[in-house]
Amino acid sequence: MAGLEGIEQPRGHGRPTAARWSPAVEDERALKALELCGNPTEAEVQLPSRPESAATARRLAQVVVLRHWGLTPKMTEDAVLLVSELVGNAVRHTGARVFGLRMRRRRGWIRVEVRDPSRGLPCLMPVQELDISGRGLFLVDKLSDRWGVDLLPRGKTTWFEMRVTDR
Repeated sequence: MAGLEGIEQPRGHGRPTAARWSPAVEDERALKALELCGNPTEAEVQLPSRPESAATARRLAQVVVLRHWGLTPKMTEDAVLLVSELVGNAVRHTGARVFGLRMRRRRGWIRVEVRDPSRGLPCLMPVQELDISGRGLFLVDKLSDRWGVDLLPRGKTTWFEMRVTDR
């Protein structure tokens, strides 16, 4: 289930109950992801192109935006959602073995990049109210201030930027 990676699911009567989501537990997992994978603000972090890597990418985004950059919980929530969408596209649509995650901050902006070896361009599709998939780039378009794709000699980087208030 999306967003429930690492959370034990109910197994029936007489068995252990589902673990409850806890900010402290999630924060611990985010810090562990940073320790194991590297800091995407220092260098591109390479992750395997598997669905479970989306959880790792979300945790990295969470710890960077909330803890390292000290931005608001709302900004963190939006950035984490958009990271998940870009990673989901890279995993589902590129056929790549790995993808890269990079996060940058400059005065007034944050930028998140997901690089993959495919030169196939993502496409912003019209979304209908009852659609159950295909909303990824729609969300990126609505929640970010700008986004785009940079073609590379071997692949592409899909990115989004969000304005932030510097203190």
